[in-house]
Amino acid sequence: MRIVTYNVNGLRSAMTKGFCEWLKTDPADIICLQEVKAHRENVDYLQFETLGYEDFWYPAQKKGYSGVAILTKIKPDNVQYGNGYMQSDAEGRVLRADFGDITLINAYFPSGTTGEERQTYKYQWLDEFYGYLDQLRKERPNLVVVGDYNIAHKPIDIHNPVSNKDSSGFLPEERAWMSKLFDNGFVDTFRHFHPEPHQYSWWSFRANARNNNKGWRIDYINVTSPLQDRLADASIWQDVKHSDHCPVYLQLKP
Repeated sequence: MRIVTYNVNGLRSAMTKGFCEWLKTDPADIICLQEVKAHRENVDYLQFETLGYEDFWYPAQKKGYSGVAILTKIKPDNVQYGNGYMQSDAEGRVLRADFGDITLINAYFPSGTTGEERQTYKYQWLDEFYGYLDQLRKERPNLVVVGDYNIAHKPIDIHNPVSNKDSSGFLPEERAWMSKLFDNGFVDTFRHFHPEPHQYSWWSFRANARNNNKGWRIDYINVTSPLQDRLADASIWQDVKHSDHCPVYLQLKP
């Protein structure tokens, strides 16, 4: 099973920049998208079907905002929309698909960069999401939790940790939440294979940040520990450019 997570920062925009041409290269069996900023009926989804993907959408109620989608060549046994928390569901942040004994969660974590109100909501969302995962693990122990987490976990995951110590996405409370996740049975699949620095998945549009690789690693594919022995490969595809993020990849053994 080959999985990609990709914040496309507007799917329609990404499709004008070669997203479907990239899909033709067969990058993965399952592609989880965040920040699609569109409803299915507003996108030429027949292009995905032509390439052999089924598509499942959970857009935000607000048009042009947030939203997640899954494109998959493997038929899911079950799809669930949302995680039962009203504001999160209104913003289209969580989409679940079950494939045999594996449950895939595609999540778009809130950003706190627009001010205190959203940062406060981000902490609320993190608590709710953690509880959701904790409960789900009791019946579905093999979880794959992908998405734009909007958190860089450690100094190695951000190009300038000192100047960003007070920035949303690298605040102590956010990083502590990530540590709690990893301390309680989740595996950072990219770091499992790649301990080296300068590996980022998002870059600001400002100051030529991407060309200078001054980025943040905020996109993850994390799995519960029962899946650790099935990890085959993980990578970040920094040369794929349809967005200010790039795809993150995981391969699981059968």
